[in-house]
Amino acid sequence: MKRILSCVFAIVVMAGSSAYAVQPDEIMSDPAKELRARDLSRELRCMVCQNQSIDDSEAPLARDLRLLVRERIAAGDSDAQVIDFLVARYGEFVLLKPRLNPHTWLLWLLPPLALAGGGVALWAHGRRRTKSDTTQDASLFKLTADEEARLERLIAEPSPDKPV
Repeated sequence: MKRILSCVFAIVVMAGSSAYAVQPDEIMSDPAKELRARDLSRELRCMVCQNQSIDDSEAPLARDLRLLVRERIAAGDSDAQVIDFLVARYGEFVLLKPRLNPHTWLLWLLPPLALAGGGVALWAHGRRRTKSDTTQDASLFKLTADEEARLERLIAEPSPDKPV
């Protein structure tokens, strides 16, 4: 049974691995340059699919971008130069991980600020709730003189349902 589970797990892992969309005619002859092209392709967003890298996408525009990356690498550009060229041409949106600069501060800072704000709101709500619970406890259990007198009368009266 353990062996069957191991085989099933191996099949699931292999089936779940991402298949790259790079076509054989795109692959560079120099393995080092091809590795650089693949690394860069994983950092660039497919403008059609939007949540896939161009390395994973089979869209025609992704293929064009992969070829453009390989052309720039073949021309001798560094990784930073290739990225800068694509950002200049397509904007920051082409990067799967945008750079931290003044016009992306909101993008980078909003999630931690929202998380911190939510934590502060929960803390304040809990603090307010415990404070109101402690002030109301005494007043909820203490009866006024009229209420105590009425309660005494109700207890002393014989009930029509109860036999005497």
